[in-house]
Amino acid sequence: SSLQSTYPATIKGIQDVEVRPKVSGFITRVYVHEGQAVKTGQLLFTIDSETYQAAVRQAQASVNTARAQLNTARLTFENNKKLYDKKVIGQYELSTAQNSYATAQAALAQAQAALASAKETLSWCRVVSPTSGVVGSLPYKAGALVSASSPDPLTTVSDVSTVEVFFSMSEGDILNMTRTSGSVSAALKELPSVKLQLVNGTLYNHPGKVVKMSGVINQSTGAYSLIAHFANPERILKSGGAGQIIIPRTNNHAIVIPQEAVYELQDRKYVFVVDKNNVVHQRQIQIAAELTGIYIVSSGLTVSDHYLTDGIQKVN
Repeated sequence: SSLQSTYPATIKGIQDVEVRPKVSGFITRVYVHEGQAVKTGQLLFTIDSETYQAAVRQAQASVNTARAQLNTARLTFENNKKLYDKKVIGQYELSTAQNSYATAQAALAQAQAALASAKETLSWCRVVSPTSGVVGSLPYKAGALVSASSPDPLTTVSDVSTVEVFFSMSEGDILNMTRTSGSVSAALKELPSVKLQLVNGTLYNHPGKVVKMSGVINQSTGAYSLIAHFANPERILKSGGAGQIIIPRTNNHAIVIPQEAVYELQDRKYVFVVDKNNVVHQRQIQIAAELTGIYIVSSGLTVSDHYLTDGIQKVN
């Protein structure tokens, strides 16, 4: 049977990474365009770096000063050691020189740390891609003032080699689509490959597989949130897009029977099957779908079975 069900769906990259500036400043240049594929570490934007370059120069000057003071303190300490050994000066003068030397060493280390910090801040003026993927929208152009607290990210880089497609199904729907599953998680494993219909009505040319289900049921809808993975080698699917997930309802061996051939007992459905000796047996069946006047049977009957279509009341 070719029955199918459709569910509204949302498309997302497996990884959507927001790119935000770590420093405040004016964008001097945008190096990428929307939809461009980029690699990890690729330059996306530059931010005006004049202020941060000046801070590096100032920090470098402080390192030079601290190094010179350290050299002086070392010479003084070494000279005082000789004078102490000759008993020209006492322990106090030697200790003072030693303390001054230690203080100068600490001052140089502090200045070098400040220089490293200034250089790191300067490096943030070059905004690079944190991951490989496809560039999303670019809300800021060259000349725009941006900062870490800007409301929108500079852009989003999405890994869309495979996409996640989110949709919802009721528990009943999931169990109805599978024949023998006693639980939703078991039913998910039995779900066939799914298709994706794009917004323009065309069918996406790669099949998808349902891979995940949220453990929490949406209380307002009673639905499970499901995720299907689709390969996206041609980069046709964009993160943030929409579509419809299409799930085939029955397998090719489904059998269509009239509803009057079926009777219910304690929420289970049965038919009367006639064997080759014309003896009637009760047989439980599983229903895949219900249409006007007919049931589509997913298990319990084979094509060669003979079953009663009327006179059921007499058998009962």
